[in-house]
Amino acid sequence: MANSTMVTEFLLMGFAEGWKLRFLYSMLFLLMYLATLLGNLLIVTITTADQNLHTPMYFFLRNLSVLDICYISVTVPTACVNSLTGHRAISVAGCGTQIFLVIFCAFVEILFLTIMAWDRCVAICQPLHYSTIINLQLCVRLTLTSLLSGLVYAGAHTGNTLQLNFCGSNEVPQFFCDVPSLLRLSCSDTSSNELSILISAVVVCGGCFVFIAMSYVRILSTVLRFPTQEQGKAFSTCVPHILVVTVFLSSISYVCLQPSVTSEGTQDIGPSVFYTIVPPLLNPIIYSLRNKQVKEAVRKVILRRVYSRKK
Repeated sequence: MANSTMVTEFLLMGFAEGWKLRFLYSMLFLLMYLATLLGNLLIVTITTADQNLHTPMYFFLRNLSVLDICYISVTVPTACVNSLTGHRAISVAGCGTQIFLVIFCAFVEILFLTIMAWDRCVAICQPLHYSTIINLQLCVRLTLTSLLSGLVYAGAHTGNTLQLNFCGSNEVPQFFCDVPSLLRLSCSDTSSNELSILISAVVVCGGCFVFIAMSYVRILSTVLRFPTQEQGKAFSTCVPHILVVTVFLSSISYVCLQPSVTSEGTQDIGPSVFYTIVPPLLNPIIYSLRNKQVKEAVRKVILRRVYSRKK
């Protein structure tokens, strides 16, 4: 290590080697980013403007949309600019900031998805007690608890990563800075870091998945006692949520639990896209744009604007 040069900046990997492929991927991710912004901003606007949507369910949807906007904005814009311009360098401080924000958003996203599953469970299984169990004060407390615990969780993992020594290659095999990629580049002993990632992934991802699964088992047992028409309506809102949770948690678990040995960078992009880009893109479609109340609220807003212009 005495003959090695300490790393002062990292080089992020582009989407592809050739310019044409980089341009194609950049435009694709940029369109996905813009679609994500439009969908989530629409949800935030509608759930804020329409008094009929001031309920716990839409309170969590609004928070999820705001989080998704922040989540995808941490990685995609910078990655697209870097890929198009060929400027791959990022400072150690910038890399640490990106790691912190990605972990924070991913952690809070998991908690929000878990809270939303519990909200649906109470709404379907205990409809008469829903308003007393889940009130505005509880929603605010759950949100603040999620955000504060996310700050602690992200700060701990970011600090443990940045205290390592980086004295070899500075090419990050990823289009953004993340903990597993930096562990591969470190010349320090990363066994304690890997153990903490393993334990946290099992506890957080596994615990949330078990809680969500138990919630939907209870929902399933309740829905099966509904009339046939009501069963279809209930299942149509549950299946998409389960799909997003499964994709999100499985991709995060894969990235966190894979060995920290050096491998081809292209193998890491797929799972990372699934947990950093796909959930924020799909959440507005799955949770809100398919919802009749939201559709009706959107229609009212559009008609109101058209009517005001005619005046």
